[in-house]
Amino acid sequence: MASRIIMGHWLGLASGPGAWALSTQVQYASTPLSCAHGPAVNIVLSLIFAVIAATGGLLSHAAFRALETTPGAHLQRDPRLFVAQVSEWAAALFTLVILLQGAAALFLSGCQR
Repeated sequence: MASRIIMGHWLGLASGPGAWALSTQVQYASTPLSCAHGPAVNIVLSLIFAVIAATGGLLSHAAFRALETTPGAHLQRDPRLFVAQVSEWAAALFTLVILLQGAAALFLSGCQR
């Protein structure tokens, strides 16, 4: 349990920006595919990467809850509590960014010449 807590509070900070960066690169690379098959390709990719970012946030939330129940955590002002909360919010922000980037594929095809 302790090892999950040690790594869990960082997962949102790593998964959110990482999923967004990968989403951006993969969607740029898949432009010929989305031009041939429509916006569904980018929408599916956005959903996949949004789930990855959200999963990191949920794991950070679980780590926060586990750290919060540690005796004396609030009295000692454990920095892992702060990191876990920032990770939750960062993962939520990047999940929203990924979903909005995917929603743009509904309006902008990227196939104009």
